[in-house]
Amino acid sequence: MSNKEPIKSHIVEKAARDLLTERGVEIAAIAQIVYDMQIQYNDTLSMEDCVVSVNAVLEKREIQHAILVGVELDKLAEQKKLSEPLQSIIEMDEGLFGVDETIAIGSVFGYGSIAVTTFGYLDKEKVGIIKELDTKPGDKVHTFLDDLVCSVAANASSRLAHRIRDRQEKLKDEEIDHRDEEERIG
Repeated sequence: MSNKEPIKSHIVEKAARDLLTERGVEIAAIAQIVYDMQIQYNDTLSMEDCVVSVNAVLEKREIQHAILVGVELDKLAEQKKLSEPLQSIIEMDEGLFGVDETIAIGSVFGYGSIAVTTFGYLDKEKVGIIKELDTKPGDKVHTFLDDLVCSVAANASSRLAHRIRDRQEKLKDEEIDHRDEEERIG
């Protein structure tokens, strides 16, 4: 049994956000994907709505943990610190290697079927910052990060879709916020 204190959630969240920034992923770039995915369903959608939704998703521990693990593996591959054949598999983003998608999609299930189907679309189509990460400029490895960004964008899209419906149903702000808090458990 460990005598260590659990890591405080705000420390984990900051570390995950810092890793995104370090790897060149800005909240606005993810929000743009969310906007592009959701504007067809709500013509009053704003970029600010999308930024708020991305930030809310990044408050979820499962997302933070996935980012920490995935980016660490990408960085270790860049430094050539993984054992073979894993080093080569991650470095080349081997087509049959699905662990990157498995980690990312595992953090999608909390936001429902809209998030799952949106993740599949984004993983296949590689839009915006996802495409930039997937093309690996220079010596960077983004085998896990591109899928993690898909996950964050898919979750934020699903969250927005549900909040828009809640507003259409004229639910009170307190009830919408309560539902949002329930979604972020985990």
